[in-house]
Amino acid sequence: MILKKIITVFVIFTFFLSGCATHNRTTSTVGPLPSSSYSKAVKKQPVTIPLLEVIIPVFDPGLPESEEDAKEVWPELRRAEANRFALKMKDALEATGKFGAVRVTPDGSATGDLYVLGRIEASNGREVAVEIEVVDISGKRWLAESFEHEVSPDFHRDQRNKGLDPYDPLFEQAAAAIVEELSDYSLQALTDLQYITNLRFGTNFSEETFMQYMETRGNTFSLVSKPSDNDPMLERVKAIRVRDQLFIDSLQDNYTSFSDQMNESYLMWQEQSLFETQAARDAKRKSMGQAIGGVLLISLAVLAGVSGSNSNSTGASAAGTTGAILGGLAGASLLSKSFKTSEEAKVHREALNELGQSIDMELSPRVIAFERQSVELTGDAKEQFAQWRKFLQKIYAEEQTPDVQL
Repeated sequence: MILKKIITVFVIFTFFLSGCATHNRTTSTVGPLPSSSYSKAVKKQPVTIPLLEVIIPVFDPGLPESEEDAKEVWPELRRAEANRFALKMKDALEATGKFGAVRVTPDGSATGDLYVLGRIEASNGREVAVEIEVVDISGKRWLAESFEHEVSPDFHRDQRNKGLDPYDPLFEQAAAAIVEELSDYSLQALTDLQYITNLRFGTNFSEETFMQYMETRGNTFSLVSKPSDNDPMLERVKAIRVRDQLFIDSLQDNYTSFSDQMNESYLMWQEQSLFETQAARDAKRKSMGQAIGGVLLISLAVLAGVSGSNSNSTGASAAGTTGAILGGLAGASLLSKSFKTSEEAKVHREALNELGQSIDMELSPRVIAFERQSVELTGDAKEQFAQWRKFLQKIYAEEQTPDVQL
Protein backbone atom coordinates (compact mmCIF):
# COMPACT_ATOMS: atom_id res chain seq x y z
CA MET A 1 0.00 0.00 0.00
CA ILE A 2 2.75 2.40 0.89
CA LEU A 3 4.53 1.64 -2.40
CA LYS A 4 1.35 2.33 -4.41
CA LYS A 5 0.88 5.68 -2.62
CA ILE A 6 4.48 6.68 -3.39
CA ILE A 7 4.07 5.82 -7.09
CA THR A 8 0.76 7.73 -7.25
CA VAL A 9 2.32 10.85 -5.69
CA PHE A 10 5.32 10.65 -8.08
CA VAL A 11 3.07 10.48 -11.15
CA ILE A 12 0.93 13.40 -10.00
CA PHE A 13 4.07 15.46 -9.27
CA THR A 14 5.48 14.71 -12.72
CA PHE A 15 2.31 15.90 -14.47
CA PHE A 16 2.35 19.02 -12.32
CA LEU A 17 5.92 19.93 -13.40
CA SER A 18 5.06 19.20 -17.02
CA GLY A 19 2.12 21.54 -16.84
CA CYS A 20 4.24 24.28 -15.34
CA ALA A 21 6.85 23.88 -18.08
CA THR A 22 4.17 24.02 -20.75
CA HIS A 23 2.62 27.05 -19.15
CA ASN A 24 5.98 28.92 -18.95
CA ARG A 25 7.23 28.01 -22.47
CA THR A 26 8.15 31.05 -24.62
CA THR A 27 5.76 31.48 -27.52
CA SER A 28 6.96 31.87 -31.12
CA THR A 29 7.51 35.41 -32.35
CA VAL A 30 4.92 36.47 -34.90
CA GLY A 31 3.89 39.73 -36.48
CA PRO A 32 5.99 42.63 -37.82
CA LEU A 33 9.35 43.24 -36.18
CA PRO A 34 10.36 46.57 -34.63
CA SER A 35 12.83 48.72 -36.59
CA SER A 36 15.62 48.17 -34.07
CA SER A 37 15.71 44.46 -34.86
CA TYR A 38 16.76 45.00 -38.48
CA SER A 39 20.14 46.51 -37.59
CA LYS A 40 20.91 43.38 -35.57
CA ALA A 41 19.86 41.01 -38.35
CA VAL A 42 21.88 42.61 -41.14
CA LYS A 43 25.39 41.19 -41.33
CA LYS A 44 28.31 43.46 -41.98
CA GLN A 45 29.34 43.25 -45.62
CA PRO A 46 33.07 42.99 -46.37
CA VAL A 47 34.61 46.24 -47.57
CA THR A 48 35.61 46.08 -51.23
CA ILE A 49 38.91 47.83 -51.81
CA PRO A 50 39.16 49.53 -55.22
CA LEU A 51 41.69 47.81 -57.46
CA LEU A 52 44.06 50.44 -58.80
CA GLU A 53 45.17 50.36 -62.41
CA VAL A 54 48.95 50.35 -62.63
CA ILE A 55 51.11 51.84 -65.38
CA ILE A 56 54.71 50.63 -65.72
CA PRO A 57 56.67 52.68 -68.28
CA VAL A 58 59.61 50.93 -69.91
CA PHE A 59 62.49 51.15 -67.45
CA ASP A 60 65.29 53.66 -67.82
CA PRO A 61 68.20 51.51 -69.06
CA GLY A 62 70.60 53.44 -66.85
CA LEU A 63 73.23 53.89 -69.54
CA PRO A 64 76.39 55.52 -68.14
CA GLU A 65 77.21 59.07 -69.25
CA SER A 66 80.99 58.78 -69.09
CA GLU A 67 82.87 56.84 -71.78
CA GLU A 68 84.92 55.04 -69.14
CA ASP A 69 81.85 53.63 -67.37
CA ALA A 70 80.16 52.90 -70.70
CA LYS A 71 82.85 50.32 -71.47
CA GLU A 72 81.30 48.06 -68.87
CA VAL A 73 77.77 48.25 -70.33
CA TRP A 74 76.43 47.09 -73.67
CA PRO A 75 73.75 49.65 -74.67
CA GLU A 76 71.64 47.34 -76.85
CA LEU A 77 71.43 44.76 -74.10
CA ARG A 78 70.46 47.36 -71.50
CA ARG A 79 67.69 48.72 -73.75
CA ALA A 80 66.37 45.21 -74.20
CA GLU A 81 66.48 44.72 -70.44
CA ALA A 82 64.56 47.97 -69.95
CA ASN A 83 61.60 46.41 -71.76
CA ARG A 84 62.00 43.01 -70.14
CA PHE A 85 62.31 44.39 -66.61
CA ALA A 86 59.09 46.41 -66.99
CA LEU A 87 57.28 43.24 -68.02
CA LYS A 88 58.82 41.34 -65.10
CA MET A 89 57.56 44.04 -62.75
CA LYS A 90 54.09 43.71 -64.28
CA ASP A 91 54.08 39.94 -63.73
CA ALA A 92 55.18 40.33 -60.12
CA LEU A 93 52.45 42.88 -59.33
CA GLU A 94 49.76 40.80 -61.03
CA ALA A 95 50.81 37.78 -58.97
CA THR A 96 49.94 39.65 -55.75
CA GLY A 97 46.27 39.93 -56.75
CA LYS A 98 46.10 43.36 -55.10
CA PHE A 99 45.75 45.49 -58.22
CA GLY A 100 43.52 45.87 -61.24
CA ALA A 101 44.93 45.97 -64.74
CA VAL A 102 48.73 46.30 -64.81
CA ARG A 103 50.06 47.61 -68.11
CA VAL A 104 53.51 48.23 -69.58
CA THR A 105 53.68 51.46 -71.60
CA PRO A 106 56.33 53.26 -73.67
CA ASP A 107 56.46 56.19 -71.23
CA GLY A 108 54.71 57.82 -68.29
CA SER A 109 52.13 59.76 -70.32
CA ALA A 110 49.64 56.88 -70.24
CA THR A 111 46.67 57.07 -67.87
CA GLY A 112 46.47 54.98 -64.70
CA ASP A 113 45.98 55.26 -60.96
CA LEU A 114 49.50 54.24 -59.99
CA TYR A 115 52.85 54.52 -61.78
CA VAL A 116 55.87 52.30 -61.17
CA LEU A 117 59.00 53.95 -62.56
CA GLY A 118 62.17 51.89 -62.75
CA ARG A 119 65.84 52.50 -63.53
CA ILE A 120 68.44 49.78 -64.01
CA GLU A 121 71.44 50.35 -61.79
CA ALA A 122 73.33 47.11 -62.46
CA SER A 123 72.91 43.86 -64.34
CA ASN A 124 75.79 41.51 -65.02
CA GLY A 125 74.27 38.07 -64.56
CA ARG A 126 75.51 37.82 -60.99
CA GLU A 127 74.23 41.09 -59.54
CA VAL A 128 71.12 43.03 -60.48
CA ALA A 129 69.96 46.31 -58.97
CA VAL A 130 67.07 48.60 -59.87
CA GLU A 131 65.77 51.86 -58.47
CA ILE A 132 61.98 51.91 -58.11
CA GLU A 133 59.83 55.00 -57.66
CA VAL A 134 56.06 54.68 -57.20
CA VAL A 135 53.86 57.74 -57.77
CA ASP A 136 50.08 57.92 -57.95
CA ILE A 137 48.00 59.97 -60.40
CA SER A 138 47.70 62.80 -57.85
CA GLY A 139 51.47 63.21 -57.91
CA LYS A 140 52.02 61.78 -54.43
CA ARG A 141 55.10 59.58 -54.07
CA TRP A 142 54.44 56.23 -52.44
CA LEU A 143 57.88 54.72 -52.61
CA ALA A 144 61.44 55.48 -53.69
CA GLU A 145 63.79 52.60 -52.99
CA SER A 146 66.61 50.59 -54.52
CA PHE A 147 66.32 46.82 -54.74
CA GLU A 148 69.25 44.46 -55.20
CA HIS A 149 69.68 40.74 -55.72
CA GLU A 150 72.73 38.53 -56.07
CA VAL A 151 72.40 35.30 -58.01
CA SER A 152 73.86 32.24 -56.35
CA PRO A 153 76.69 30.59 -58.35
CA ASP A 154 74.79 27.30 -57.93
CA PHE A 155 71.54 28.63 -59.44
CA HIS A 156 72.23 27.41 -62.98
CA ARG A 157 73.61 24.08 -61.78
CA ASP A 158 70.26 23.18 -60.20
CA GLN A 159 68.10 21.43 -62.83
CA ARG A 160 64.96 22.60 -61.04
CA ASN A 161 65.82 26.17 -62.09
CA LYS A 162 65.98 25.34 -65.79
CA GLY A 163 64.01 27.96 -67.75
CA LEU A 164 63.62 30.22 -64.69
CA ASP A 165 64.88 33.79 -64.56
CA PRO A 166 67.37 34.20 -61.69
CA TYR A 167 66.35 37.86 -61.40
CA ASP A 168 62.73 37.08 -60.43
CA PRO A 169 63.27 37.44 -56.64
CA LEU A 170 64.18 41.10 -57.15
CA PHE A 171 60.83 41.94 -58.76
CA GLU A 172 58.92 39.91 -56.20
CA GLN A 173 60.65 41.90 -53.46
CA ALA A 174 59.72 45.20 -55.13
CA ALA A 175 56.09 44.09 -55.61
CA ALA A 176 55.81 43.16 -51.93
CA ALA A 177 57.06 46.62 -50.94
CA ILE A 178 54.44 48.29 -53.15
CA VAL A 179 51.66 46.14 -51.69
CA GLU A 180 52.79 47.16 -48.21
CA GLU A 181 52.43 50.82 -49.16
CA LEU A 182 48.95 50.13 -50.56
CA SER A 183 47.75 48.99 -47.13
CA ASP A 184 48.31 52.50 -45.74
CA TYR A 185 45.53 54.02 -47.87
CA SER A 186 41.86 54.17 -46.88
CA LEU A 187 38.91 53.18 -49.04
CA GLN A 188 37.97 56.84 -49.55
CA ALA A 189 41.51 57.83 -50.52
CA LEU A 190 41.70 55.10 -53.17
CA THR A 191 38.24 55.96 -54.50
CA ASP A 192 39.18 59.64 -54.82
CA LEU A 193 42.38 58.62 -56.56
CA GLN A 194 40.42 56.77 -59.23
CA TYR A 195 38.20 59.81 -59.69
CA ILE A 196 41.23 62.04 -60.19
CA THR A 197 42.41 59.59 -62.84
CA ASN A 198 39.30 60.18 -64.93
CA LEU A 199 39.54 63.94 -64.47
CA ARG A 200 43.20 64.07 -65.46
CA PHE A 201 42.48 61.95 -68.51
CA GLY A 202 39.80 64.49 -69.38
CA THR A 203 42.26 67.39 -69.16
CA ASN A 204 44.10 65.83 -72.08
CA PHE A 205 41.10 66.80 -74.22
CA SER A 206 39.52 69.77 -72.45
CA GLU A 207 41.63 71.31 -69.72
CA GLU A 208 39.19 74.12 -68.90
CA THR A 209 36.35 71.64 -68.39
CA PHE A 210 38.02 69.27 -65.93
CA MET A 211 40.66 71.34 -64.12
CA GLN A 212 37.91 73.20 -62.23
CA TYR A 213 37.35 70.09 -60.11
CA MET A 214 40.98 69.84 -58.99
CA GLU A 215 43.45 71.99 -57.11
CA THR A 216 47.11 71.90 -58.10
CA ARG A 217 50.16 72.58 -55.98
CA GLY A 218 53.31 72.11 -57.97
CA ASN A 219 53.02 68.67 -59.52
CA THR A 220 50.30 67.41 -57.17
CA PHE A 221 46.55 67.30 -57.74
CA SER A 222 43.79 67.15 -55.14
CA LEU A 223 40.05 66.71 -55.58
CA VAL A 224 37.99 69.76 -54.56
CA SER A 225 34.62 68.89 -56.14
CA LYS A 226 32.98 66.42 -58.49
CA PRO A 227 30.76 66.79 -61.54
CA SER A 228 27.37 65.09 -61.41
CA ASP A 229 27.30 61.36 -62.03
CA ASN A 230 25.55 61.84 -65.36
CA ASP A 231 27.70 64.75 -66.53
CA PRO A 232 27.80 64.41 -70.35
CA MET A 233 31.40 65.62 -70.68
CA LEU A 234 32.64 63.13 -68.10
CA GLU A 235 30.68 60.33 -69.78
CA ARG A 236 32.30 61.16 -73.11
CA VAL A 237 35.75 61.07 -71.57
CA LYS A 238 35.08 57.74 -69.84
CA ALA A 239 33.97 56.24 -73.15
CA ILE A 240 37.12 57.43 -74.89
CA ARG A 241 39.24 56.14 -72.01
CA VAL A 242 37.85 52.65 -72.55
CA ARG A 243 39.19 52.82 -76.10
CA ASP A 244 42.52 54.04 -74.77
CA GLN A 245 42.72 51.12 -72.34
CA LEU A 246 42.00 48.66 -75.14
CA PHE A 247 44.81 50.17 -77.20
CA ILE A 248 47.29 49.88 -74.32
CA ASP A 249 46.10 46.32 -73.74
CA SER A 250 47.06 45.52 -77.33
CA LEU A 251 50.58 46.81 -76.63
CA GLN A 252 50.99 44.18 -73.93
CA ASP A 253 51.15 41.47 -76.59
CA ASN A 254 54.12 43.26 -78.16
CA TYR A 255 56.05 43.47 -74.90
CA THR A 256 55.25 39.85 -74.08
CA SER A 257 56.27 38.70 -77.56
CA PHE A 258 59.52 40.66 -77.33
CA SER A 259 60.39 39.14 -73.97
CA ASP A 260 59.55 35.65 -75.25
CA GLN A 261 61.77 36.12 -78.30
CA MET A 262 64.75 37.17 -76.23
CA ASN A 263 64.09 34.72 -73.41
CA GLU A 264 66.29 31.85 -74.55
CA SER A 265 69.20 34.10 -75.52
CA TYR A 266 68.84 36.21 -72.40
CA LEU A 267 68.78 33.26 -70.01
CA MET A 268 71.89 31.96 -71.76
CA TRP A 269 73.52 35.38 -71.37
CA GLN A 270 72.66 35.45 -67.67
CA GLU A 271 74.21 32.03 -67.14
CA GLN A 272 77.35 32.73 -69.16
CA SER A 273 77.84 36.23 -67.79
CA LEU A 274 77.56 34.92 -64.22
CA PHE A 275 80.53 32.65 -64.84
CA GLU A 276 82.33 35.31 -66.92
CA THR A 277 81.92 37.84 -64.13
CA GLN A 278 83.27 35.39 -61.58
CA ALA A 279 86.18 34.49 -63.90
CA ALA A 280 86.94 38.17 -64.45
CA ARG A 281 87.02 38.73 -60.69
CA ASP A 282 89.32 35.77 -60.18
CA ALA A 283 91.58 36.95 -63.02
CA LYS A 284 91.73 40.44 -61.56
CA ARG A 285 92.67 39.11 -58.12
CA LYS A 286 95.29 36.85 -59.70
CA SER A 287 96.67 39.72 -61.76
CA MET A 288 96.96 41.98 -58.72
CA GLY A 289 98.66 39.22 -56.72
CA GLN A 290 101.20 38.57 -59.46
CA ALA A 291 101.90 42.27 -59.96
CA ILE A 292 102.48 42.78 -56.24
CA GLY A 293 104.73 39.72 -56.13
CA GLY A 294 106.76 41.02 -59.09
CA VAL A 295 107.24 44.43 -57.52
CA LEU A 296 108.38 42.85 -54.25
CA LEU A 297 110.94 40.65 -56.01
CA ILE A 298 112.31 43.59 -57.95
CA SER A 299 112.55 45.59 -54.74
CA LEU A 300 114.38 42.75 -53.03
CA ALA A 301 116.72 42.49 -56.02
CA VAL A 302 117.55 46.16 -55.80
CA LEU A 303 118.23 45.88 -52.08
CA ALA A 304 120.38 42.84 -52.69
CA GLY A 305 122.37 44.68 -55.34
CA VAL A 306 122.91 47.67 -53.09
CA SER A 307 124.01 45.56 -50.16
CA GLY A 308 126.33 43.54 -52.42
CA SER A 309 128.01 46.60 -53.88
CA ASN A 310 128.59 48.01 -50.41
CA SER A 311 130.18 44.78 -49.19
CA ASN A 312 133.98 44.46 -48.99
CA SER A 313 133.72 40.77 -49.82
CA THR A 314 134.10 39.86 -53.47
CA GLY A 315 131.94 36.75 -52.97
CA ALA A 316 129.23 38.72 -51.24
CA SER A 317 129.33 41.34 -53.96
CA ALA A 318 129.02 38.72 -56.67
CA ALA A 319 126.20 37.02 -54.81
CA GLY A 320 124.43 40.34 -54.42
CA THR A 321 124.79 41.14 -58.08
CA THR A 322 123.57 37.68 -59.05
CA GLY A 323 120.60 38.03 -56.68
CA ALA A 324 119.74 41.35 -58.20
CA ILE A 325 119.79 39.92 -61.71
CA LEU A 326 117.83 36.77 -60.83
CA GLY A 327 115.37 38.71 -58.69
CA GLY A 328 114.86 41.26 -61.42
CA LEU A 329 114.29 38.54 -64.01
CA ALA A 330 111.83 36.73 -61.75
CA GLY A 331 110.01 39.97 -61.03
CA ALA A 332 109.87 40.89 -64.71
CA SER A 333 108.53 37.41 -65.48
CA LEU A 334 105.67 37.79 -62.97
CA LEU A 335 104.87 41.29 -64.22
CA SER A 336 104.67 39.89 -67.73
CA LYS A 337 102.25 37.27 -66.49
CA SER A 338 100.14 39.94 -64.81
CA PHE A 339 99.81 41.85 -68.07
CA LYS A 340 98.84 38.61 -69.80
CA THR A 341 96.26 37.89 -67.13
CA SER A 342 94.91 41.43 -67.41
CA GLU A 343 94.43 40.86 -71.14
CA GLU A 344 92.45 37.75 -70.29
CA ALA A 345 90.31 39.82 -67.92
CA LYS A 346 89.73 42.33 -70.73
CA VAL A 347 88.56 39.50 -72.98
CA HIS A 348 86.10 38.47 -70.26
CA ARG A 349 84.67 42.01 -70.14
CA GLU A 350 84.37 42.21 -73.93
CA ALA A 351 82.63 38.82 -74.01
CA LEU A 352 79.95 40.15 -71.64
CA ASN A 353 79.28 43.09 -73.97
CA GLU A 354 79.19 41.05 -77.18
CA LEU A 355 76.47 38.75 -75.85
CA GLY A 356 73.89 41.56 -76.18
CA GLN A 357 74.63 42.71 -79.72
CA SER A 358 71.73 40.99 -81.47
CA ILE A 359 68.98 41.92 -79.00
CA ASP A 360 66.70 44.76 -80.08
CA MET A 361 62.99 45.63 -80.03
CA GLU A 362 60.84 46.23 -83.10
CA LEU A 363 57.19 47.27 -83.45
CA SER A 364 55.50 46.76 -86.80
CA PRO A 365 53.11 49.34 -88.32
CA ARG A 366 49.38 48.76 -87.77
CA VAL A 367 46.00 50.22 -88.58
CA ILE A 368 43.58 50.93 -85.71
CA ALA A 369 39.87 51.28 -86.48
CA PHE A 370 37.70 53.61 -84.40
CA GLU A 371 34.06 53.49 -85.48
CA ARG A 372 34.07 54.79 -89.07
CA GLN A 373 37.59 56.19 -88.87
CA SER A 374 40.99 54.56 -88.81
CA VAL A 375 44.56 55.59 -88.23
CA GLU A 376 47.83 54.01 -89.31
CA LEU A 377 50.45 53.93 -86.58
CA THR A 378 54.11 53.66 -87.46
CA GLY A 379 57.45 53.79 -85.67
CA ASP A 380 58.40 52.37 -82.29
CA ALA A 381 55.99 51.91 -79.40
CA LYS A 382 56.51 55.42 -78.06
CA GLU A 383 55.89 57.03 -81.45
CA GLN A 384 52.80 54.94 -82.08
CA PHE A 385 51.39 55.81 -78.67
CA ALA A 386 51.86 59.54 -79.35
CA GLN A 387 50.09 59.17 -82.72
CA TRP A 388 47.23 57.32 -81.01
CA ARG A 389 46.74 60.11 -78.46
CA LYS A 390 46.54 62.71 -81.23
CA PHE A 391 43.95 60.57 -82.97
CA LEU A 392 41.84 60.44 -79.79
CA GLN A 393 42.02 64.22 -79.48
CA LYS A 394 40.76 64.49 -83.05
CA ILE A 395 37.86 62.16 -82.27
CA TYR A 396 36.96 64.19 -79.17
CA ALA A 397 37.05 67.47 -81.10
CA GLU A 398 34.77 66.08 -83.81
CA GLU A 399 32.30 64.79 -81.22
CA GLN A 400 30.20 67.94 -80.90
CA THR A 401 27.08 66.55 -79.22
CA PRO A 402 27.28 64.75 -75.87
CA ASP A 403 24.57 62.24 -76.74
CA VAL A 404 26.48 60.71 -79.62
CA GLN A 405 27.59 57.23 -78.66
CA LEU A 406 31.20 56.35 -79.27
